[in-house]
Amino acid sequence: MKAEIIAVGSELLTPYFQDTNSLFLTEKLNEAGFEVRFKTIVGDREEDIAEVFRNALGRSRLVIFSGGLGPTEDDLTRAAVARVLGCHLVLDTSILEGIERKFASRGYSMPDINKRQAQVLVGAEVLENSRGTAPGLWLEEKGVFIALLPGPPREIKHMFQTEVLPRLQALGGGRRVVRKTFSIAGMTESEVDARVAPIYKTYDRVQTTILAGTSHISLHLSRWLDPGEEPSDLIELASRIQEALGSAIFTTENEPIEAVVGRMLRQAGSSLAVAESCTSGMVGAYLTRIPGSSSYFSGGVLCYSNKAKTDLCRVPEETLERHGAVSGETAEALARGVRQVLGSAIGLSVTGIAGPDGGSAEKPLGLVFVGLSDDNRDLHIRRILPGDRNAVRERAAFFALACLRRFLMPESAAGKP
Repeated sequence: MKAEIIAVGSELLTPYFQDTNSLFLTEKLNEAGFEVRFKTIVGDREEDIAEVFRNALGRSRLVIFSGGLGPTEDDLTRAAVARVLGCHLVLDTSILEGIERKFASRGYSMPDINKRQAQVLVGAEVLENSRGTAPGLWLEEKGVFIALLPGPPREIKHMFQTEVLPRLQALGGGRRVVRKTFSIAGMTESEVDARVAPIYKTYDRVQTTILAGTSHISLHLSRWLDPGEEPSDLIELASRIQEALGSAIFTTENEPIEAVVGRMLRQAGSSLAVAESCTSGMVGAYLTRIPGSSSYFSGGVLCYSNKAKTDLCRVPEETLERHGAVSGETAEALARGVRQVLGSAIGLSVTGIAGPDGGSAEKPLGLVFVGLSDDNRDLHIRRILPGDRNAVRERAAFFALACLRRFLMPESAAGKP
């Protein structure tokens, strides 16, 4: 069954507020067997809300409003829906008394403006709001089911679970969605698509989406299934994509890369020490976000200045003088030194030019070197990362962990980080 979400609120059309309610509603609707085909954000103008609602009535079987049920002059969802459906709003005295009691329980008298929240559409069912003053509404119009829900996340989540979801379950969406996600490192969005497009284009009923994040690429497969249907085509497509992308896929479990490398270190019984320059502790922060990381992460050193590199990580002054702080040689020396200082099996380092100053023709902004060291080998990987200072630092931290993952893999499976 097609579903549509309409988020009401002029604040959602500014840079300062995000429509997080739609994410929650989409997840719960999908779980209940309803496919969300449209999402619209509309400001607090009655004619605009009415226009969006008219469009929704013509293309969806379930329409859910979020917001616009408050007591102020710009809370116009009820009025817009009434206008489109040609029905009246009436004052429900029982709702009004309930709102008055809520104010009284907090030691206040209800302002007259809150009477607006006691207005209901003729023929609509009232959805109780135990966490706020704005009740929701549920009605059906020519085979289309309509829910008007409050905007505050705390209120809408509880109302959806207790009031809307049981009604949806009674309707019976009848379908379910199956998803598969691949997280990919070391490839661009266009490189991923070039490799897998000839494959996924032959699977008409599986939706494939490729998204470029700040640090890595995500590939999402989704397939809506009818009752009794199995996702055999999605399983087959996922297997072919896994084969095509190989070790560039660092997880299919929608987990961060620090969880992946942490598991690899734990399984290997190994330990890690980190020396960070341009990332200033971001790699260590990522690693320690994972519970139990103390079993494999020995610690880190922030060595921003050359003096810190020599004093704390044993980088020879000659290396810095000859090659500079941002170089493969220095990255290797940092990784080797921090490993020895902290007594770890593996050393990882990252040094680079995050900007906005310090770049040159030979060493441009975004240039990053990652160093790795253990008892058998020292190596470095060079990469030029795009973006402003913060983006370069974030990408450098991810790149360091991606390089570590490759370092921990068997040589036959490892490739470009």
